[in-house]
Amino acid sequence: MPTPREAGGAGPGAASFVVLPDCDDALTAARSLIRRNPQDTQDTRETRTIPHPSGRPWIAGRWHDEDVTAVRAGRAALAVIGCCPVRPEELRRRAEALRDLTALDALARALPGSFHLVAALDGAVRVQGTASGLRLVHRATVGGVEVAASDALPLARALDSAPDEEELAVRLLWPVPHPLFATSPWRGVTTVPAEDALYVSRDGRTVRHSRWWTPPEPVRSMAGGAPLVRQALTEAVAARTHRGSTVSCDLSGGLDSTSVCFLAAASPARVIASTWPGRDPADGDLAWARRAARHLPHVEHVVWDADESPLVYTDLLDIDEPMDEPTIGVMDRARALHHLPELARRGSSTHLTGIGGDHVAWCSEGYYHRLLRTRPWFALRRLRGFRTLYQWPLAPTVRTLADSRPYGRWLAGTAARLRDPLPPGVEGALGWGTAPRLFPWVTPEAAEAARRALLRAAATAEPLHRDRGLHQDLEQIRICTRIVRQWDLMAARAGLPTASPFFDDRVIEACLAVDPRARVTPWAYKPLLGAAMRGIVPDACLARTDKAHASMDASNGLREHRGDLVKLWEDSSLARLGLVDAGALTALAQRPATPGLSDAILYSTIGCEVWLRTLAR
Repeated sequence: MPTPREAGGAGPGAASFVVLPDCDDALTAARSLIRRNPQDTQDTRETRTIPHPSGRPWIAGRWHDEDVTAVRAGRAALAVIGCCPVRPEELRRRAEALRDLTALDALARALPGSFHLVAALDGAVRVQGTASGLRLVHRATVGGVEVAASDALPLARALDSAPDEEELAVRLLWPVPHPLFATSPWRGVTTVPAEDALYVSRDGRTVRHSRWWTPPEPVRSMAGGAPLVRQALTEAVAARTHRGSTVSCDLSGGLDSTSVCFLAAASPARVIASTWPGRDPADGDLAWARRAARHLPHVEHVVWDADESPLVYTDLLDIDEPMDEPTIGVMDRARALHHLPELARRGSSTHLTGIGGDHVAWCSEGYYHRLLRTRPWFALRRLRGFRTLYQWPLAPTVRTLADSRPYGRWLAGTAARLRDPLPPGVEGALGWGTAPRLFPWVTPEAAEAARRALLRAAATAEPLHRDRGLHQDLEQIRICTRIVRQWDLMAARAGLPTASPFFDDRVIEACLAVDPRARVTPWAYKPLLGAAMRGIVPDACLARTDKAHASMDASNGLREHRGDLVKLWEDSSLARLGLVDAGALTALAQRPATPGLSDAILYSTIGCEVWLRTLAR
């Protein structure tokens, strides 16, 4: 099987672009922004430009025809970049009616798919990504002009910027809490909050953010919400399959990928179902996948050899994809990409995953912090069930439920506990989230930098929602999409773009609008998805009540790749910056059975080290 590099250059889904206001100074900025990275020999895309009506560059970068729909109508222009089945004539009608860029909020909340929406009116521009955070917007001042971009690397290169060391110290936290995970690691580059649109004036001197998205209130009943979830997920899959052709789908045997696979099989596309069996003999994924495949006679089912599946920690020394921020996704990069070249050879044009189902079809138990105060008897019964299910100790459960600190105070309080042992799981489940920790290999200087950043953020931080459960849901969605965002770019460079329909904004909205009392219960597994998919997915496939966790792949990966981990720390970039103790990390790599490593506590540190290595290349 060829490596991703041998499979060909960047495919559809790898659009990279900058957006410029309509002024003379933007011409100079454009030349510095769209220059090709000479080290990136795999990028074979041509440089493209979409002009303002004046002829000056509006959108410039590299993309494939199928990634962009752009129209112009008089003083206005609109572009959708990414996956969106909107017709050019519909977009042109919207452009003709455009009198105020803020009026695009309604369009952004109506279109299906996953995309950037870019607009220009009288030379001023508006740029936004997705509320999920899967498609981000970054901005910087280049040559005196405010410029927006789909990823931070072009901006950092134009500024000759370097990673901010305090930002790197923050990224060593496990986990990185809101709002710190949503910032840019580059000096001079700002990441726009996912719920905001960016506006740049025509002269390029004035910039502002404005909120375009607010999460729905979780008030719909299961009966009222499930059909809307079904409709949103159906449209999300259709956005990738409506042209026909051939697509591939993960079919792990879990409810999420199984739902996507059945929806794709009902589309005009030919479907290849892809199953990686787990190495753990107790893993039931393959049996459930085969059960689903028996109901899909027209779907080609490919079952890979479990022993050929890359382990966690594979190929960390060889990663050379350009990434605009550190990501723990490097841990599973080899696993995520391994089967894509063969699926592409079998004819697949897009690979659909079930990623995101855990984040939207299920939800945080944190809702019960509020429900205990508004529906006490109901909440107590459910909390007893959760305690039994997750084995929550009584004292931490009571303590967390009694904690009514606002988010900013809670975040400030974590700064004093960074070196404490990992908190009980119930604190993360029922509180504002899992309190961040730093580990012994992180230097005192890095710990102090992270502590300062936490306190500074806590002074003004607002939760993503006043309800702890919805705050946690949104935080986990956006943390995950930051990982998937990098995987998607890697997959496109491997020659087969991937898509995760559960992370489309319309799907997220439909799921989050359902009452958490119906969505999360100790007595049923993903009841919302089961109700939404009934009649599409056979009942026999909806009966699953658990999922595999691939823990054996992680533990085996630690043992088999400990030599690579030792090499990773031999000339550590993080150590040169004074952020980690390379000797402590080397000693730990030589002891893969050390208690605690099974909790993924190394991931954030490895993600930062690998990122710095890719930049050095």
